[in-house]
This record gives sequence, C-alpha cells and structure tokens, in this order.
Amino acid sequence: MSLDLSPLWISLKTSLLATFITFFLGIWAAYWMLGYRGKGKSLIEGIFVAPLILPPTVVGFLLLLFFGKNGPVGKLMEPLDFSIVFTWYGAAIAATIVSFPLMYKTALGAFEQIDTNLLRVARTLGATEVAIFWRISLPLALPGIVAATTLAFARALGEFGATLMLAGNIPGQTQTIPMAIYFAVEAGAMDEAWFWAIAIMVISLSGIIAVSYWQEVREKRGQGGRGGQGGHGRESFSLSVPDSAVGLFVDIEKRLPSFHLKVCFNTNEQPLGLLGGSGAGKSMILRCIAGIETPTIGRIVLNGRVLFDSEQRINVPCRDRRIGFLVQNYALFPHMSVAQNIAFGLPKGLSTLNIKALLEEQLIAMQLEGLGSRYPHQLSGGQQQRVALARALASQPEALLLDEPFSALDTHLRSQLEQQMTETLADYQGVTLFVTHNMEEAYQICPSLLALEHGLAVHYGSKHDIFEHPTTVGVAQLTGCKNFSRVVFESSNQLLALDWGCSLQVIEPINSELSHVGIRAHQLFFTNDSSQVNTFPCWLAQTVETPHRMTLFLKLHSVSNSHHDYHLQAEVFKEKWATIKDEPFPWYVRLDPLRLILME
Repeated sequence: MSLDLSPLWISLKTSLLATFITFFLGIWAAYWMLGYRGKGKSLIEGIFVAPLILPPTVVGFLLLLFFGKNGPVGKLMEPLDFSIVFTWYGAAIAATIVSFPLMYKTALGAFEQIDTNLLRVARTLGATEVAIFWRISLPLALPGIVAATTLAFARALGEFGATLMLAGNIPGQTQTIPMAIYFAVEAGAMDEAWFWAIAIMVISLSGIIAVSYWQEVREKRGQGGRGGQGGHGRESFSLSVPDSAVGLFVDIEKRLPSFHLKVCFNTNEQPLGLLGGSGAGKSMILRCIAGIETPTIGRIVLNGRVLFDSEQRINVPCRDRRIGFLVQNYALFPHMSVAQNIAFGLPKGLSTLNIKALLEEQLIAMQLEGLGSRYPHQLSGGQQQRVALARALASQPEALLLDEPFSALDTHLRSQLEQQMTETLADYQGVTLFVTHNMEEAYQICPSLLALEHGLAVHYGSKHDIFEHPTTVGVAQLTGCKNFSRVVFESSNQLLALDWGCSLQVIEPINSELSHVGIRAHQLFFTNDSSQVNTFPCWLAQTVETPHRMTLFLKLHSVSNSHHDYHLQAEVFKEKWATIKDEPFPWYVRLDPLRLILME
C-alpha cells in the first residue's frame, strides 16, 4: 500500500501561507513597536508574544472560540456559508498565530541593533521615514529578518496543538505532518512515523542551515572587501550654497529629569565653536537644532525660516530643516559604498552626466579619489570622516553641525584633518556649529566660541577674548588654565590670593564681584631678581615629564611637605628645565600682573 503524501502538501501549503502572512505582519509590528512611545506598550508587547508562552492547546481553544460558529468571526461568515473551523485555512491561521511571536521578536532585535545615529543622519539628509525604512533599516536588518522568516516557517511547519483544536485531523484535508506522526505512533505504524519525522526534520533543518550558510558567506564577503557598484551614474549633487543671508538664532530650554539646558545665542559667523566639558549640553544643542530632539520651550530660526517655535507649535521635521549633521562616529551607512553614502541626500532630477561629474569632483576635493566603490569598513578613520563631511555638504545644507568630528582619531591624523577641515569650512558659506571639549581644536578652527557649563551659556565671544579674559573659573579651566585662587579685595589694584597666601598687584581695576584670580602654567616666569612685583620664593614639590615639557609643582614661601603640598603649576620647555634644575632653593617665580586672569 503506497504512503499518502497529502500531509506533506498540506503542511507546506499551510506553513508557506502562514510564513507569508507572518513576514509582513511581523516586520510591520516590529518596526512600529520600535518607534512606539505611547501608553500600554508593555501590554501590546505581551499580546504579541503571548502565543509563544501559552500552551498551544490554549491558543487553539481561543481560536476556536473566535472562529467557531458562535464566535464573532463565525457569525460574520455564517451568511456566506463559509467556515474556517476544520479547514486547511484554519490550519494556516493557527500556524500564523503561533509563528508570529518568533518573527516579531527576531525582527525587532534586528531593528534594535541598528545604530540610531544612522537613522538620525538620514533624517537630516532629507530622507522620509519610508525612504529610511527601505534604504537603511530594512537592508541593515535583512540578515535578522531572513533568520526570523526561517524560524517562523519552521515553527509553522511543526505546529500541532493549536492546529488540532481549530482544524482537526482530517486526512487529505487538514492532517499536517505533526498530526500524521502523532496518529501513526498511536496506531503503531512506526515506519510511517519515522518517515514523517525525518521528512519534517530535513525540511526544517535545511532551511536553517541554508540561512546560516548565507549569513556566513555574506559576512566573509563583507570582511574580505566588498567591491560594490559605488553608485556611479545614479545620483549626484551640487555644493552650491543658498543665496539667502546666513544666520542662526537659538533661544531654547530642554528640561530633563537630571539635566536642564537653557541657552540663547545667534550667529552668522562661521564656524561658531561650542566649548564645554562632558555633560555641558553641547551635543544636545545640535540635536535640538537638527530636529532630533525637541526643546521643551523656545525658538530656533535659520535664515528667516522658523524651525521650532513652542508658542506657535512649529516643529519642522528633520528632513525639511536643511541641516548637515556630522556625528562623532560619522554614522556612515555600512551597506552603502562611499559614492552611495555621499549621494544619499542629494537633490533629485540631475542628469547622469552631471551626477558622475559632480561626484568625481567631490571625491577629488575630499582626497578620496578611487575610493568611490569602497565600503566604510574598508576605510581609515580619516577617510571615513571625509566621506561623512562630503555627505553632509552634499545635501546643500544651510547649517552644518559638527559634533566632535576628531574624537575618534589619533593625534597625528587629528592634526592633519584639522587643517583640512579649516580649509573646507573656509569655502562653506552657511552657518557652522562645531562642538568640542578640546581647546586646541576650538582655537584653531573657530573664530568665535560659546562656552557652556551645566547646560548654561557662560561666555560668548571671540576666541581671543575667551582665552585671554575668561569670565568664570569654569571657562578658564576649559581654556587650559590650571592655577586658581580665591581672592579678597585689598585695594583698587591689589588683592589677596587666599589659596596662594600672597598679595598680588593687578593692572585692571578690581571689580567688587571678583571671586578668583588665575594664571596659566606656561605664563609663570622664573627670575633671579626677587625685588620685582609679584615675585615670590618657591620650592619644588614634584615634577611631571612630557615629551617636550616639564610640569613643575611649586610651593610658595616654604618647603613642600609632600607631592600634594603645592600652590602653582608651571610648564617649561626642557631646555629651560636644564638651566634651572640644579639651582639652589629657593627659586623665585614671578606672576606678571599683565598675565593674571581676574574672574567672577
């Protein structure tokens, strides 16, 4: 007697249909939940994964109540003389329900692994949410989605309990392979049971092995040097800058449980440096301007266009703000070549010839010749930075936001790229904001600086003004000053430095609100003339050596008791150190009145 193969065809038919439905529903649910911030998220999540944790018979019982004669769906279908119960459609529905959680959770995990900076940058380049899904999220999540689809198929193929409850075990109509195995064992037909068991294992494992092999090959190709098409001849860009007068006005507050940002500034200079320590609010300002974060209250205006106004309820989406954003890790799209990355945010409608010519021109301008078909993982840190900058400029932004673009680079490469960045920004005529906590970067690249402390703007002015006359101890520290003392007013041109234990003459008239005096370590002078003004005897507490300089920790007026017992730090070149290190103590150090920094 020949073996009835109908369970094979019924299983394949129901599991393929279930997988097809689950594929779209699972991806949609995962992507929707990824961005969902409303109420009841935990409840929705629980409903989505419930079929994974409930016994299959319970799932089948609930489906039977829902689709049965007295159920809501059953009553709707009764006039059509159509029933889902005890049909292969019922088997497909049961398989869909139990396989959905696997598809949903695995796809959600794949989407969550995507660097959010990639999505943020895509929005600032003008991409719509639909474009971001198809061009960024889906390609990057594809390996996970393929794995999810395979798991969902295997789960649908092996479904037993819910299917038995809803569709029954009708040979040739609803009997799937798992049911054929169960009833063959029950009837003592062990050969038949073995046949179906081996068949379902071969089908399921073949799919899983094939997907694993595909992922392994894909990973090896990625590591071995992908040579993509580079996007030549498809898209292009123009680096022309808008003719309208550039200018940015920002007056915003952003209130968070542990942080409060409150700043107000305007600039039409380029670039303006945002200087501050970690947590000062520098990056938050950029994200608010770009539209990635929404201020609690305030107003942002760029070239006469209102980007955000809390009173008028204006909040222009990221994609429409015309903002170029270069983030710390560059956020290059890993599945796109250099040329495709640069071309991502370009205006459409240009001819193929113009596209190729302009793309080649930009590659040359950024010293990326011959790299258009390479992928981000094949580039050095400096090359990645230049690609990210080219991509940001390619979207013709009215404002360019640079968030610590040199933080991931070594010292030598940083120096080279700082000079190139300066030259590039000199040709860009839009507004530029440059975020950094490195004073040397800020000084070299930015004519004007906005110093930030704990979310507040504390000093706004030219770089010379901020470095020569910092208004607070915090700003002075940001600019590299290491020596501070509290002060007490003695006369119009004299004060007592409490922490240094000495009286100091100053040039500027003393403000009644003065609280501190400071002097930079490299502006202390050693002298043999102890009669000079602001000259004091000192003893050496300890030294710290760097490749070119020595840092000397000095105790004024008396011998130091320990390495930590000192008043001032002085920095001298090693040539100077060689001339003074053997001199007998006390040495004499002069605090030049012209070099003293007075702070409120």
